[in-house]
Amino acid sequence: MAATLVDSFRAYRIDERDGRIVAGFEELTVDDLSDGNVLVKVSHSTINYKDALAATGSARILRRYPLNGGIDLAGSVVSSDDAAFQPGTPVLVNGCGLSETLDGGYSEYARVDSASLVPIPDNISPAEAMQIGTAGYTAALAIHRMEQNGQVPGDGPVVVTGATGGVGSIAIDMLDGRGYEVVAVTGKATEDAYLRAIGARRILLRDQIDLGKRPMEKPQWAGAIDNLGGDHLTWLTRTMSYGGNIACIGLAASTALETTVLPFILRAVCLLGINSVDTPRKLRLAVWSRIATDLKPRHLDTISHRTICFDDLPGSFQAYIDGTVTGRVLVKIA
Repeated sequence: MAATLVDSFRAYRIDERDGRIVAGFEELTVDDLSDGNVLVKVSHSTINYKDALAATGSARILRRYPLNGGIDLAGSVVSSDDAAFQPGTPVLVNGCGLSETLDGGYSEYARVDSASLVPIPDNISPAEAMQIGTAGYTAALAIHRMEQNGQVPGDGPVVVTGATGGVGSIAIDMLDGRGYEVVAVTGKATEDAYLRAIGARRILLRDQIDLGKRPMEKPQWAGAIDNLGGDHLTWLTRTMSYGGNIACIGLAASTALETTVLPFILRAVCLLGINSVDTPRKLRLAVWSRIATDLKPRHLDTISHRTICFDDLPGSFQAYIDGTVTGRVLVKIA
């Protein structure tokens, strides 16, 4: 691919120096980017908890250094060695090694493998694609997997933990749009109005939940989308109804899970692991097709209520580490 198509450009780059993580804007050329057969002019990205961990050095997300941050990007094709992606095609990438092993979306240009590219559906703009981003894609993947496993609205309520985060917020919106009765679990007592506005029917405060001690407690939920792990995931296994699906997405509280086999044997509870990074392409395209149709969020402007310019990116990460962010933030790169 000809590097002469683009002069130098700006990127937010993460490096390791003397055992410390350092990050900041740098001027790059296309030759500095990870290998790929498609060059994309990036218009938008977003901030995920994982991005904040990587940029602040709070966790070792990157597997090599240096790399441009950002696990999401949307933009248009500049040049391509794959005939399926002609110049001007609106595209997105979420996961697929961005900001882990490959340069990510916090850059005015990105060079990616066409196998990771998703054509942006006609009724979604690049900005909307990043308002949704990996968080929304992960929520949709969870619902898709649950419904493949027999979940239907008539089964009963579906509980969503970490409800004010990006995944939780969009999961609530999508589930409500599909006709599910959604119960939101949050640690933020002040966000009642927000959660009801995006589709939650009931709200439980995390520190007021009786997590129980027995291997199985009274069944309450037909399904769950869990962003926490730890004690609250254990609680979900104890309180699922017969045949209930738990989509396990996050570890905001803990990586631990202390339970017994009894809920899985006696109540046929299903624990579904959700990996949005390594999703096979066929499934990835199917889920994005649903995001553009029956799972399209209806309250994106409420959930992704803040847009920042590229210059404001460095000062936006700490709020994610502190757990004070509600919803999603859109990053305008171009």
